[in-house]
Amino acid sequence: MKFSNPIGSLISKKLSFSFGAFSLAILLWIFVVSENEYTMLLDFPIEARNLNVQKAHKEEVPSFATVLIRGTGRDLLKSFLLKKIAGFKLVLDLEGISQEYEFVLNEYFEKYPQKVVLPLNYNVSFVEVIYPNRIKISLDEYILKKVPVISNLHINPAPGYIQIGQTYIIPNEIEIAGPEKELALINHVETVLDTINGLTAFYENKIKINSFGRLIEYSHNHVEIKIDIQSISERIIADIPVKVINIPEKIRVFPSPQTISLTVIGGLKRIASLNPEEIDIIINFNNWNPQKQFYEPNVILPRDILEWKDLSPKNLEIAVARELE
Repeated sequence: MKFSNPIGSLISKKLSFSFGAFSLAILLWIFVVSENEYTMLLDFPIEARNLNVQKAHKEEVPSFATVLIRGTGRDLLKSFLLKKIAGFKLVLDLEGISQEYEFVLNEYFEKYPQKVVLPLNYNVSFVEVIYPNRIKISLDEYILKKVPVISNLHINPAPGYIQIGQTYIIPNEIEIAGPEKELALINHVETVLDTINGLTAFYENKIKINSFGRLIEYSHNHVEIKIDIQSISERIIADIPVKVINIPEKIRVFPSPQTISLTVIGGLKRIASLNPEEIDIIINFNNWNPQKQFYEPNVILPRDILEWKDLSPKNLEIAVARELE
């Protein structure tokens, strides 16, 4: 049986890594100190300028173009390392474009070399654009529109707690702007999809609005959300009036008793402020039968009350009389 040598393997890996790092360092040193010129591919940001204020892009303009530049090894390495802060960019002048125009990039920058922005202290030169070789600009009318903001949050309070009311969004509508054709399809915006678990108290925070892409601008990119979370409790509500609906003309109906009581279950603060008039105790006269004396009412609670129990009395008597002519 043949055994592996873990110590030898580890030494071999360290030597291989050291050799690779040393070789890379030598290549970089030769590249940097050499006065020879080289070419290198670099991504340049694309900046579309002078768009008519009454126009908007129908399609997104590419954010970057791959450009071939020339310079000494030292200057190319500097350009690569500092490209995000150096200020390299390609400029497309949109002045005079009303609907559509196609830029053939190398022809355009050959005609307008000043549109290729190269930092003066980098000593590199522009050779050509590699990709894309052309960019099509399509424009539409620029319009504004107000739309509601819809919550895309899933709220899961901790056991023994409940959310009272809806999730409050401030502002509950925002202004969007962009091409007319795109905005015609947008009737609302949504917050980002998220789930908030284990809430035990009032919660407020800021949340981002889902983007429709770079073509659509928002007056607000974030909205404030407020969520009322309360512990679950019980309370007896008495003297709730009984309502009889669908009573025919010239008929008088007398429920007995005229008020009832029940126990509600919901958020502690919410049920503490609950009035009897907020609860509907309803008997439908369409269900009335001369042979039937007692009726069970229908209980309708406010939406932010969890449930009810212990209705007293459970059944009500209905007396019916015809009005005198």
